[in-house]
Amino acid sequence: MMTRPLGKTGFSIAPLVFGGNVFGWTIDEKTSFALLDAFVDHGFDAIDTADVYSRWAEGIQGGESETIIGRWLQARPGMRDKVKIFTKVGSDLGLPGHKGLSKAWIQQAVDDSLRRLNTDY
Repeated sequence: MMTRPLGKTGFSIAPLVFGGNVFGWTIDEKTSFALLDAFVDHGFDAIDTADVYSRWAEGIQGGESETIIGRWLQARPGMRDKVKIFTKVGSDLGLPGHKGLSKAWIQQAVDDSLRRLNTDY
């Protein structure tokens, strides 16, 4: 698979990023795992998610996508070194202080995302 530089980050990625906003919302964990497996098996390596996915749906609190990706990584030892995960913070999570781009909230949101993703980077 040909890769392309990701701006000035020093990373290179395959030319397609998998959007994980459907995990835990419109598709279940088993289907999510199957899609992620197929994605990586075809040579792709970048996954997009966010702490807020998919809070807008009834019964969803946010963080479900990250949690499913974290369980997928945990079930596949060594996979974390093969993929790049892009997550986002800042959107309203429905709790006081759990939104925005203050230094304190970004630091807390990153820690929370890393915990849900079962990774330390």
